Amino acid sequence: QVQLVESGGGLVQAGGSLRLSCTASGLTFSMYAMGWFRQAPGKEREFVASISWSGGSRFYAISVKGRGTISRDSAKNTVYLEMNSLKLEDTAVYYCAVRRASVTNWSYWGQGTQVTVSS
Repeated sequence: QVQLVESGGGLVQAGGSLRLSCTASGLTFSMYAMGWFRQAPGKEREFVASISWSGGSRFYAISVKGRGTISRDSAKNTVYLEMNSLKLEDTAVYYCAVRRASVTNWSYWGQGTQVTVSS
């Protein structure tokens, strides 16, 4: 029943920017945090950014801090990830995830959207 749908991925030139979107549906709880993860070829999935259900708390991985901005529209169950100054190492499949407020386990995941940064 729960579905997370990402959009906004694609081919981007190094130094460019993009905005990823993720909309959740079918959630049975009202308060939840949302986040972004990514997995590059041959690498394990890593944390990128997260935001609390209220939008008041935001966390970023060191690799994207200063270049990425996570935001959300709770009324629309949508989370966004804006990234600037894209680097080749940002190339990965980006996944949207959700967890219930106050817990650390990420319960649901999206299908992923490919982001490819070219030189």
